[in-house]
Amino acid sequence: MEKWECDVCGYIYDPAEGDSEAGIAPGTSFEELPDDWVCPICGVGKDQFSKLD
Repeated sequence: MEKWECDVCGYIYDPAEGDSEAGIAPGTSFEELPDDWVCPICGVGKDQFSKLD
């Protein structure tokens, strides 16, 4: 699964880890995140993330 980086603060969303603070289980792809999910560091939405190569 692909990792995604926050364009604002540089946080990396790693699907293998999920986001335990937001109740996102490991193995959840970026596309499967709820539309209202936000960066756990700076609070911006999914539209402010870019896929890492």
